[in-house]
Amino acid sequence: MLARVWSAAIIGIEAVQVGVEVDVTGGLPTVVIVGLPDTAVQESRERVKAALKNSGYAFPMRKVVINLTPADLRKEGPSFDLPIGVGILAASEQIDPQLLEDHLFLGEVSLDGNLRAVSGVLPIAASAIKMGIKGLIVPLENAQEAAVVKGLKVYGLSNLRQVGDFLANPDKYIPVISNINFDQDLVPSEFQLDLKDVKGQQHARRALEIAASGGHNLVFVGPPGSGKTLLARRLPSILPPMSFQEALETTQVYSVAGLLKGRGLVCDRPFRSPHHSASGPSLVGGGSFPRPGEISLASNGILFLDELTEFKRDVLEFLRQPLEDGFVSISRTRQSVTFPARFTLVASTNPCACGYYGDSIQQCTCTSKQREQYWAKLSGPLMDRIDLQVIVSRLKPEEITNFSEGEPSASVRSRVQQARIIQQQRYKNELNINCNAQMQSRQIRTWCQLDTACKNLIEAAIRKLGLSARASDRILKVARTIADLEKSELLTPAHVAEAIQYRTLDRVT
Repeated sequence: MLARVWSAAIIGIEAVQVGVEVDVTGGLPTVVIVGLPDTAVQESRERVKAALKNSGYAFPMRKVVINLTPADLRKEGPSFDLPIGVGILAASEQIDPQLLEDHLFLGEVSLDGNLRAVSGVLPIAASAIKMGIKGLIVPLENAQEAAVVKGLKVYGLSNLRQVGDFLANPDKYIPVISNINFDQDLVPSEFQLDLKDVKGQQHARRALEIAASGGHNLVFVGPPGSGKTLLARRLPSILPPMSFQEALETTQVYSVAGLLKGRGLVCDRPFRSPHHSASGPSLVGGGSFPRPGEISLASNGILFLDELTEFKRDVLEFLRQPLEDGFVSISRTRQSVTFPARFTLVASTNPCACGYYGDSIQQCTCTSKQREQYWAKLSGPLMDRIDLQVIVSRLKPEEITNFSEGEPSASVRSRVQQARIIQQQRYKNELNINCNAQMQSRQIRTWCQLDTACKNLIEAAIRKLGLSARASDRILKVARTIADLEKSELLTPAHVAEAIQYRTLDRVT
């Protein structure tokens, strides 16, 4: 008998419907799986065979042919265990196949018949409605993740016996309801790191506020112990809450990467901090079956690169295209996938190899040539894409011994949220633009109009600092954010002048 069960495969963060066709015919007892299965899918025949027997079902002692369609799409991972097992039961007439056409099955089976969680359930659930699927059967651990999608009946089951019982008596089972309150759970959780713990560094604190308000990339430059990392790690505490669409996109990336760990929705903006020994593929994503890298896991959040100049130059060059486009495309022989990469880059570095160039106390031991070689690790096009370049100086003795608290993150975050609301209203009719850092040339011409005084300032900065057209656009974006913080519709010379002073490295290097 022939039976067909629906499942799905993941390409990037998109789902493709996969048909699992099972034919039980006469012949020597054997199991054949065709349709470009990888090793994990090939091994499923042994897992499923043991699971069916240990669940009280009979495994057909005949020839079993399993075809995964479309045949030219590579299938990977253990998520096809459950649809293969259900297909075998239907083809051997041990279960009623009437519900198979309207339901989609995902899950790994253990040898005792229990269902184990798999990755990529949320993107599949989000695409299931478009496929005409009415119900989704997943392991119990994945149920809350899939239930985030509205309009789809999700059933979280524990073992093969429950799956068989569900197909025989569907009315006995109640669809899982998401435990997420979208009005409350999208509010960021309490942060252990707070800006009130930062002593002094008013210039750097101001840069953090501007970066959070406009989504601008930021680099801190200063000697060891000046507080660069301490400042950067407190940036998430002043970021605005994610919208539902941002949370859904971030959760899909984490679902594909297998990092949800039972969460239904990622509600806090990501903060990713890879080590400086990270390779290019670990940063941007890759592999035979492409998986998201650190820049995609940081999408809608922060990518923090501590000790920026310790990263390999070719690895840093991978960031240029995602910083500009907001996504990363990974091409392989059989397929090309796209992952979101709309992140804010925050970095820190020393001013030279010894770390003390420009320090008020300890003398730098580097020669001018050594400093030049040190900064040569960072290309001009990459630094052009960093809007805010901030010198962080060593704290004064009286600042170190001052135990009074600074302005808390909550106060700064309220100003940031007000600035973001202004930007959301401004760009409500624009596609894929939510903050000032995402403006393109057309939006800059529209929303960053300059009077004569502002034009003269920009032109003088371009001549003196040798700025590129991209760097000058970045200055205008930062000036627009400074104006939004002051609730000003027009850019003034003061806004432009403050934005220019954040091109520190153009003056130093």
